[in-house]
Amino acid sequence: MTDSTSTESKNFIEEIIDEDILNGKHGGRIHTRFPPEPNGYLHIGHAKAICINFELAQKYGGTTNLRFDDTNPVAEDLEFVKAIQDDIRWLGFEWEGNAKYTSNYFDELYAFAVKLIKKGLAYVDESSAEEMAKQKGTPTQPGVNSPFRDRTVEENLDLFDRMKAGEFDDGAMVLRAKIDMASPNMLMRDPVIYRIKKVHHHNTGDKWCIYPMYDFAHGQSDSLEKITHSLCSLEFMHHRPLYNWFIENLEIFPSRQIEFARMNVTYMINSKRRLLKLIEGNYVTGWDDPRMSTLRGLRRRGVLPQSLRRFCKVAGVAKRDNFIEIELLESIMREDLNKEATRVMVVLNPIKLVITNYPEGERELLSSVNNPEKEEAGTHQMQFSKEIYIERDDFMIDAPKKYFRLSVGKNVRLKGAYIIKGESYVLDDNGEVAEVHCTYYPDSKSGSDNSGIKAKGTMHWVECQSAIDVEVRNYDRLFTVEKPLKEEGDFLDYYNSESLTVNNNAKGEAYLNDVQEGQPLQFMRKGYYVKDKDSHDKLVFNRTVGLRDSWAKKTKK
Repeated sequence: MTDSTSTESKNFIEEIIDEDILNGKHGGRIHTRFPPEPNGYLHIGHAKAICINFELAQKYGGTTNLRFDDTNPVAEDLEFVKAIQDDIRWLGFEWEGNAKYTSNYFDELYAFAVKLIKKGLAYVDESSAEEMAKQKGTPTQPGVNSPFRDRTVEENLDLFDRMKAGEFDDGAMVLRAKIDMASPNMLMRDPVIYRIKKVHHHNTGDKWCIYPMYDFAHGQSDSLEKITHSLCSLEFMHHRPLYNWFIENLEIFPSRQIEFARMNVTYMINSKRRLLKLIEGNYVTGWDDPRMSTLRGLRRRGVLPQSLRRFCKVAGVAKRDNFIEIELLESIMREDLNKEATRVMVVLNPIKLVITNYPEGERELLSSVNNPEKEEAGTHQMQFSKEIYIERDDFMIDAPKKYFRLSVGKNVRLKGAYIIKGESYVLDDNGEVAEVHCTYYPDSKSGSDNSGIKAKGTMHWVECQSAIDVEVRNYDRLFTVEKPLKEEGDFLDYYNSESLTVNNNAKGEAYLNDVQEGQPLQFMRKGYYVKDKDSHDKLVFNRTVGLRDSWAKKTKK
């Protein structure tokens, strides 16, 4: 457990926890929970909530529950339940015991509702949705009481029991808490706490045809699990009085709700509804499209879980909503990938280079360092022979003085191989360079260079005979503006049509045949990549992030 007198800088939640521990609240016990609704996939905003809940509990020697707040069976699916658990484990966290479900507490929640009715604090309302909306009033005008507000306890108990028994159709009536129709907080104006939904539930089957509203189920589930600190994002701040009202009037364990600023990242959106709009409009290929802010998309793009955890930590825990620059995330991604990525050679725009004085038919194996940052990463072998591919941009006919790549009469080192000298070139019918001819210095082999020859530039390459065809998908930011939801008009107006470019002409070294999905790679001089799940007849690689920030240059043009 952390010493509350520690001089380390602490966020406001840690200060609250320190004070609770100092006062002996809950016997110094710390118990948090992450309560996703299983109605979609997690996004980067959820990563922040996951890190806060799990890491705070770990720091103070406490525990964290995973609880699915599954109170709306219309939108929920077991697919999301499984995906959420997988994403949390991928981030590096494990919850206490088995995953829990709000639906496991439906009997207790029903009993809580009955308790409120018996105390005269809940009533069955047969008003239509439109009528109830009018009754609520406006933020500047108090609401009016429902004509059903003064039903007797006995009548409410009878109707609620019959709702549970399935006597009434969907929407025929609801159960409302009886609080204050003149409250300045609209959420306190007799909120609906139960509604009729005759649909199958993924966990409880057809046992129930009435379901609690999220605001009613949330706090009570926290209490049933004896959660000490219920941490949630700022949009729930106005829900806190209702959260506390239920706890106080039901006289149950006093979980405390604390709100923090959600994770907003520039050039990203974290709205499930809007993310779905991108999918339905074919702007992206699905929830796991590498341009999406979902954890599925970030994983497929090759973002490392430790990068997301570190990003959340560096971004900090704030009391006010703000935007974190995506450049911070990209910088952290590069740092972590530089430590982990295997270096490989891929030529994106190949042109053939013939080494005229290299022995005909001879081939040799050259050793390539997997990662200069990790000696234990070892090496792998690359084929080398008379004919190789180089990048078209790495040869220039009329090269300027400070051009340090290949041109006629100029020396360049082939990465991990020999120094070569440009001798001539062949043009095609369109006047474009079709082939480059050069000579090499046999004594200039990397690691044993005795040639005395100097070369200022170094180029990557791939041997022609062993080269494999690869598809390279270069991903960029999904939007052209930092805050698409803050701009005028529809956020889709700011969709970046160049957020994906596909290269089907690339050539890669044979080592790529053996890499696994998720294995971080650095395409030398190009960027960080990862093998995609679409790799079947042809290997497909997704760009995770460039070697340096190219977006700034692009936006300055």
